[in-house]
Amino acid sequence: MKAYHVHPGKNFDGIVAIDRASVAPGPGEVRVRIRAVALNYRDLMVIRGSYLGGDVKPVVPASDGAGDVIDVGPGVTRFKPGDRVATTFFANWIDGRQTPAKSALSFGGLIDGALAEEIVVSEDALFAVPEHLDYAEAATLTCAGATAWNSLFVEGRVPTGGSVLLLGTGGVSIWALQLAKAAGLRTLITSGSDAKLERARSLGADVTINYRTSPEWHEDVLRATNGEGVDLVVEVGGTGTLRRSVAATRMGGTIAIVGGVSGFGGDIDPMTLIRGAKHVTGIYVGSLAMLEDLARFVSLHRIRPVVDRVFAFGEARDAYAYLDAGSHFGKVAIAVN
Repeated sequence: MKAYHVHPGKNFDGIVAIDRASVAPGPGEVRVRIRAVALNYRDLMVIRGSYLGGDVKPVVPASDGAGDVIDVGPGVTRFKPGDRVATTFFANWIDGRQTPAKSALSFGGLIDGALAEEIVVSEDALFAVPEHLDYAEAATLTCAGATAWNSLFVEGRVPTGGSVLLLGTGGVSIWALQLAKAAGLRTLITSGSDAKLERARSLGADVTINYRTSPEWHEDVLRATNGEGVDLVVEVGGTGTLRRSVAATRMGGTIAIVGGVSGFGGDIDPMTLIRGAKHVTGIYVGSLAMLEDLARFVSLHRIRPVVDRVFAFGEARDAYAYLDAGSHFGKVAIAVN
């Protein structure tokens, strides 16, 4: 059985193809034939050694895998051979509030992930995927889809008819755009590319802002919202964007921090949060229960997540490099043939 190992800290040179023996599922476990894997910015952090830090052992990368159940162990009740499934991000967060114990083990981090022909995981680390999605599309629910769902509807609690600001056109932002539009929310989105903004408009974006030609883009957001600001910002930028995201948020609104593409840190004046009664919340993906809610919503609205490009299994390094270049719109995936 073919798989990949990544050696944290060795960057692209640490992405190595390996052979592994197939493993039979034990009690409560399911064996899945992986058909596609979706990559996240977090996967770049893993190969650079900046995700967990320290001397981390080689690991099968990628949290996001979709495929077919081929075998089940004793006591499994949720799935049967032939079911189409995808992995959760966390091995142990089934439902309820997030705790250190529930989020200690994430696939492709400290424990083996999905970039392999087969995986064996607990039945509670899988969810049924919408029938209308192909495998590459289905894999994108695990991390980017769950993060967008949590940001908008769980932690973000955007009110009916509310407004959201999305930064950039990467996986989480485009997922959030599609979910927000399906929920009837007003969507504003930024990008440094007019071509990408045109694609965002085709997906229903109401307001598009080029942050290269309009570097004080929070002022554009305020103008577009009659000076009030948006109910929620899905903040993926970090150091280079957080101050403006706070300024673009209405009084009592929320900034959901999901990543730091430009680095972590910032220069927020706490008084802007106090006087604006604004909320800053960290989003660390989501639970199995959230993924099941997301899958039902996607099925109901027939949403097809945007997959920019699918690489062959033997092109894993190229897929990582393409993601790292930042030219993608939506998600980058790898087919596991």
